Amino acid sequence: MTEIKATNITWHEGHVSREDREKMLKQRGALIWFTGLSGSGKSTFAYTLEHAVMGRGHLAYVLDGDNIRHGLNKNLGFSAEDRQENIRRISEVGKLYVDTGIITSTAFISPYRADRDAAREIVGEGNFFEVFCDTPLEVCEQRDPKGLYKKARAGEIKGFTGIDDPYEAPEKPELVLDASKVTPQEGAVQIIEMLEEAGKLSL
Repeated sequence: MTEIKATNITWHEGHVSREDREKMLKQRGALIWFTGLSGSGKSTFAYTLEHAVMGRGHLAYVLDGDNIRHGLNKNLGFSAEDRQENIRRISEVGKLYVDTGIITSTAFISPYRADRDAAREIVGEGNFFEVFCDTPLEVCEQRDPKGLYKKARAGEIKGFTGIDDPYEAPEKPELVLDASKVTPQEGAVQIIEMLEEAGKLSL
């Protein structure tokens, strides 16, 4: 559990409820948590979903792992402890986005099951949808959009998920997508159907 260092603080309730914001937006806030190996399609699925949701007249936003590390989490590395803090912070940000009523996606490797379970607890059941990008390692290596697998295989990167650091697959994700079998557009359709069934886009 993260130590609370701030003292003499009070939680302030606003005068506008989450329900008021959702009614105005005609949607309900949700966090779609894409997880999977590097190159498994997380960001591609997330951005395709964002475009598809916006195309239907709803508000959506992507919190991308690399982008977050350029700003909010630029002081964190890739140790197990820093990965945990990375996920904790983005979970808290995701919770705020959900409270605004936005359909929010996160694209993080998030390799450890305990960290993803903690994220689900922070965001809240019914608001959190785990999407496992279960693309085979060999396909991810072939795609290797950032050249990271090549560097990891050459020993230039240590602690790389899927090579010399573990990835703990979700046990009960809301949805499983394999980028070697499902196109980004097909994946977006499946996720939108999931959100509609959950009442997130049906106001």
